[in-house]
Amino acid sequence: MRCTASGQEIGFSILASVTNSSTVYPLLGRAYDSLDEKSEHYNISLPTYLGAQYDASTTNLSYTIPSPNGSGAQPAELILSFLSPITPTSTLRQALPAAYITVFVKGDFDLSIYIDVNGQWVSGNRGSEIVWSLDETDFKDAGKLKSWRVKRRTEQILTEYEDRAEWGTLHFTGPEDVSHESGTSADIRHKFAKYGKVNNTNDEQYRAIMDEEPVFAFSKAFNLSQNASASTESVLFTITHIQDPVTQYASARGLTQMKPLWQSYFFSDLALITYHYFDYKHAAKLAAKYSAQLEKDAYASGSSSYVDIVALSARQVMGATSFSGTPDNPLLFLKEISSNGNSQTVDVIFPAFPFFLYTNPRWLAYLLEPLLEHMLSGQYPNDYTMHDLGYHFPNLTGHADGNDEYMPVEECGDMLIMGLALVNSLSYSDASSAQSPWSIEGDVSTRDSDDVSAFALPATLETRNGVLGLDSAWGGNATVARKQARQWLSKSYRLWHQWTGYLVDYSLEPRNQLCTDDFAGWLALQTNLALKGIVGIKAMSELAEVMGEEKEAKYYRNISETYVERWEELGMSRDGGRAKLAYDWYGSWTTLYSLYADAVLCFHPTVTGNDTSDALMSASGAQTPILGPASKKKDFIPHHIYDTQSSWYLTAMQKYGLPLDSRHLYTKSDWAFQAAAVASHDTRTAILNSVAKWLNETSTDRPFSDLYKTEEDGGFPGPDFFARPVVGSHFAFLTLERTCKNES
Repeated sequence: MRCTASGQEIGFSILASVTNSSTVYPLLGRAYDSLDEKSEHYNISLPTYLGAQYDASTTNLSYTIPSPNGSGAQPAELILSFLSPITPTSTLRQALPAAYITVFVKGDFDLSIYIDVNGQWVSGNRGSEIVWSLDETDFKDAGKLKSWRVKRRTEQILTEYEDRAEWGTLHFTGPEDVSHESGTSADIRHKFAKYGKVNNTNDEQYRAIMDEEPVFAFSKAFNLSQNASASTESVLFTITHIQDPVTQYASARGLTQMKPLWQSYFFSDLALITYHYFDYKHAAKLAAKYSAQLEKDAYASGSSSYVDIVALSARQVMGATSFSGTPDNPLLFLKEISSNGNSQTVDVIFPAFPFFLYTNPRWLAYLLEPLLEHMLSGQYPNDYTMHDLGYHFPNLTGHADGNDEYMPVEECGDMLIMGLALVNSLSYSDASSAQSPWSIEGDVSTRDSDDVSAFALPATLETRNGVLGLDSAWGGNATVARKQARQWLSKSYRLWHQWTGYLVDYSLEPRNQLCTDDFAGWLALQTNLALKGIVGIKAMSELAEVMGEEKEAKYYRNISETYVERWEELGMSRDGGRAKLAYDWYGSWTTLYSLYADAVLCFHPTVTGNDTSDALMSASGAQTPILGPASKKKDFIPHHIYDTQSSWYLTAMQKYGLPLDSRHLYTKSDWAFQAAAVASHDTRTAILNSVAKWLNETSTDRPFSDLYKTEEDGGFPGPDFFARPVVGSHFAFLTLERTCKNES
């Protein structure tokens, strides 16, 4: 089946067989390629596919299979359920490199299920030699498990081929009552089609992935005819891909091979696999809680289409990450994916950050920490922030020569904006005023401790309502929040100060350079880029105030206010009807998505205060900014610019969305959502509906793209972007609606 970010195939097949009918039904994957349509021993038939349902963590594929001839029974119902839990209250579970597959069956005649994987899970090179074994373990009261263990014969540590890891071990696990078999794919599938089961044997002739393609299979018989009532039965499988190390990283102590975070809690692969398998009910419950809240919030914020968009986006963001570090210093490593293999790219984390602010701001801190630690250690020579931590994941080796991709204003602005957003997320009084709905869950006793980092995980994970392994609460009232913010900022304050100095010198009139939309090419005097830098300076004024540096705060505040007035003169068209792409590109226009940073940092009370206009749909509540109620401030960027851009976007809309700027008819959905979040209700709705229209009317066998044509067939303009974590900006509505509300 095709399921990698680059659209390559990976071996994963599921079949069903009706007992005593000699009929086999392909359900998923390409197993039918191995079957013989002219076989004398079995028949091939197709199930009735009823469709798919999905949320942020789960995909369910539903089928019916007709009863055997002459039985008179109703069709059997089958659901293939895939669960990769998003658990914002349990970083432990989120850090597990594992997923669940459950097959649910309901009917009154007997049938069997077959499932297999191949060696493409452990290498992108079809010629790689692999080895495998079957582990059978008795956990006494918990039960027994069977687990296929597959890896390359010679692992290539910290290497990728065609964007797939060439190191690590796949563990494919099922319960004791399944049958197992390894061997040539065609032979085993023929055997299942003929007999409805596999034979509990293991082919020990190790070979290359596509040399008589070895597969690793389980089968499960469901004796439904013996049940008095048509109850639902199920079988649970798990897939775990274990890597140690997960990356190598140029940390303060030098180039370090980084272990996975889960090793702080489990001391063996077996312990991890066992915990994960038997934790299914708890993991599913936590994931369902997140999905239900997300669905509720997204529907209230937009529509049922918005629910679908953010559900797809959430899983795509987390799919780009790997948890590492320790509970007292967790790290989250991120791969750019498809645009290139850069690691910890600042301007990819930046569009992803609305997702993290809504879901778990702690995880945003874990993303920033590797960058901060590396630059604090003196390994990056430039006075602006680095673009990324390494040319290709998983090698975060830095850029000691300073020759990373040249986006100095972009990256400095991004870091300062995210830094203040993270600081602001610490301050809340109750669940309705927290930046994330899940920030407040758990024990609060450690929040005011000098010995506990603001973003650390608790030394002892919590148990609530019978569920183990949960995070504690974090942040709190203004006093606690300021203390925690100072603790976090103090370690890296000189970097924030240094980057702001660069923006003071170079952001108002940016030199010829790249911005995050580097595929569009180099350009001087970029209007949106300049605004981002100016908002970054303004952000530093508030970070300085949090640190008690009143003179610095006043200095940066005055500069930012002076700059934004001059920026309006330079960046807006002569008739005041739109923002130009660049100061000297007369007649051009651009999506001014840096307005979102202004709003999400509480600099624009007309949007985020109690006196909101229709620029933003109402929300139930959000966190109080650490420096006080937004309503006491004036708008930093004049509100007429918001109104002007909102009106302009409606005139520029195309069939499938809002083009990025006047140069091309392609859109960037991440920036379109940031622009929509601070636009009028009509503009916001138009942008949302256009993205939904693109999703519904176009077809692809690839993951969600953030770059596509707004006209013609809605295809991909090149470069082809797929599966990128930047779709976290699709959460822009939800994040802004929980931001900056005062309680008076």
